[in-house]
This record gives sequence, structure tokens and C-alpha cells, in this order.
Amino acid sequence: MLINLKEMLSVAKDNHFAVPAFNVSDYSMFKALMELTEEMNAPIIIAIHPNELKHIGTSMVQGVIDRLNKSKVPSVVHLDHGASYEQAIWGIQNGFTSVMIDASMLPFEENIAICKKVVEAAHPVNVSVEGELGTIGTADNFGEAGSMVIKYTDPMDAKKFVEATGIDCLAVAIGTCHGLYPKGVDPKLRLDILEDIVKTIPETPLVLHGGSANPDDEIAASVDIGVNKINISSDIKAAYYVKMREVLKDMKLREPMDIQPECMEAMKVVAKQKIELFKADGKASLY
Repeated sequence: MLINLKEMLSVAKDNHFAVPAFNVSDYSMFKALMELTEEMNAPIIIAIHPNELKHIGTSMVQGVIDRLNKSKVPSVVHLDHGASYEQAIWGIQNGFTSVMIDASMLPFEENIAICKKVVEAAHPVNVSVEGELGTIGTADNFGEAGSMVIKYTDPMDAKKFVEATGIDCLAVAIGTCHGLYPKGVDPKLRLDILEDIVKTIPETPLVLHGGSANPDDEIAASVDIGVNKINISSDIKAAYYVKMREVLKDMKLREPMDIQPECMEAMKVVAKQKIELFKADGKASLY
């Protein structure tokens, strides 16, 4: 059951849970996530970053949309970190039910202007828009980029931003990073800032990017405070490929159907833990 992000997060906000946004970069990963989410009766957001899109090709997007439409669980197909108005428009035209326009590295007023422009194009065709305010850090050189310096989201700026743009949800910067943290790095989320943002824009669903590798207790606390969408990419991909390296020690293997199933199961273990941590298990019945 394919819906837009506004519909998805409205239910999550009313019922105090967060929906996982899992990034996928091949069909076996997507297949595993759908098997898991249907088994757990959990809503799901399938996120595809422009870099991932270059790898999988646009035809796979249509396959993803077809599979989501046939599923009984509520789902969203989301263009993650669209870097330009043109990328957002491409997503709208190609069936994404939600697009992110990430202009967080631009000056505040320019960020507002481009987000508002995307909203004006997306809302008439029932597509939701996610914006970002502040900057997400980067923990490694793989996958999605980030800023070398985290700029925390200012609660009053968040209020002005949401009112000026009309976005459906806001990605906030409270100390997370894209990627996996190096050994010895102990990330700390600024939950006090998150609390202030929730008080300032209580009606707006909030998004946490860079949700991999953060302490479970802090992630759980962020959900309790008011985060309704959490992006997970590195954790599930790491589990998938760690298992693949182990499987491929058998030098005789060459068929994907002999190699990938164990990798898919390893990824499911991590994804299941995230779904439960976000309190999303069983919540598909609310839609």
C-alpha cells in the first residue's frame, strides 16, 4: 500500500513511534526488507539516494513501486537527499511519493526558497516534501556525504523555516553523522535541542538522519521525545556485506541465489532490531 510521507508520519506522530527509512542499493536488499516488514506488520519507507539511483538505474525504481503497491503494509518510496530542484522534479515525475530537497548547506534564506519551490511543485500532485535545517556530520568516507562540522538546528529558525516553506517534515541536526563511527568515537545526541524543537514546532514530524551506530538508548529517547522518521543505511549494508565476505570464502560459489540469501538474513537481523527500537513493529494495522 503506497502512500505519501505526510500520511505515513501523521499516524506515527499520533501514536508516538518512528518509521524506519531504509536505504536500498540493490534488489536483494529491498526484497529482504519487504519480507521482514510484512512479517513484522510494520510500515516502511524505502529511501533511494541519488548515488544509489545511479547504481540501480531508473527501471528498478518502477519495480520497487510495483512491489510496494502490491504489499499490504503501508509504504513510502522516498528520494533521499535530492540535491537540486531538478532532482526533486525528476523524483516527482517518476513515481516517488516523497522527495527530500537538501539545501542545508546553503544560506538560510536560499534553503527556504528552494524548499518552497519544491513544495509548490510537489503538493498539487500529492507528493510530500522533506527539508533539512542544520548540518549532519560525516563519520566515514563511504556512502552519503556530510559536513565536517555539525551545525545544530536552531529551534526558532526551525519554526520560521517550516512556516515559510510548507514542508511536510523536517530533518534536524542534533549530533548524528552519516556513516559508521570510527573506533573510539562516542557520539552524543543533543536531546535537549530536540526537546526545544518539538516545543517550538509541535505539529511538524521530525526526521533523524545518520541513525546508524548511535547508542540505542539515545535513539529510543529521540523517538519518545518526538522523532517520527529515522534514516538507516550504513548499519544494514554493513551487515549485508560482512556476511557476504564470509560467504565468499567458499571460492566455488558464483550464483547470486547461493550467495545473497545468507546476506539478506544477516541484514534482516539488524533491520528487525531497528524496527523494534523505533516502536514500529505491528503499527501497520494503524493505517
